[in-house]
Amino acid sequence: MNESADTPVIAIHDLHKSYGALEVLKGVDLIAPRGHVVSLIGSSGSGKSTLLRCCNLLEDSQQGEIRFEGEPVRWKGQGLGRHPADRAQVTRMRTNLSMVFQQFNLWSHMTILQNVMEAPVTVMKRDPKEVEAKAREYLAKVGIADKADAWPAMLSGGQQQRAAIARALCMEPRALLFDEPTSALDPELEQEVIKVIKALADEGRTMILVTHDMKLAADVSDHVIFLHLGKIEEQGPPSELFGNPKTDRLRGFLSAGAH
Repeated sequence: MNESADTPVIAIHDLHKSYGALEVLKGVDLIAPRGHVVSLIGSSGSGKSTLLRCCNLLEDSQQGEIRFEGEPVRWKGQGLGRHPADRAQVTRMRTNLSMVFQQFNLWSHMTILQNVMEAPVTVMKRDPKEVEAKAREYLAKVGIADKADAWPAMLSGGQQQRAAIARALCMEPRALLFDEPTSALDPELEQEVIKVIKALADEGRTMILVTHDMKLAADVSDHVIFLHLGKIEEQGPPSELFGNPKTDRLRGFLSAGAH
């Protein structure tokens, strides 16, 4: 992989994604430079989560280029028949792009510690003792070191989401992908998770964040992309997008009560 510091961790060019006849992404570009936070905002159905899922190859795209640290994803087939050509490449890239989902996705039959350790031990074949030490470190980082032996069902939503973030961190990825990480939470629990995300941003981690929380996007982002019906309507630094939106669509979106 290209390790040059100025090579973006993720670079996407002219990405198109359809579900059958429905085109969800209509030629989108995205660059996530090392150490930067890129936020994706827009109404439901604008293509934000789909774009994020295309980033780590959970979804196949029909056209366009995806590069991870300068290395292009290799494809076979065309259009709706296009798929990654090299499963080993996909696995390698995906293990370096840890995703945090809206609904936590913790294994209910494993303790919090086991959840955090699972992928590094089983997928990446790391030494369990080393992984356990790291997992405990990351649980402490997100403020739930005391929940290591608890079951997911015993935790609040905010604690479960923080466990999911610790699990993502334990993969020691090149970038973190967040898909609406606070939208399933009550407002007071939301704040616990926002605090963790802000701390990660302050550490200079590369992140792509899909969020409905405009304050969070304004606070943590280096770059904000506003998607509308599968296209980039407007993008730039948060001070510009939130302080001086250029398009009527973005002005309307922001004034419609996105918080």
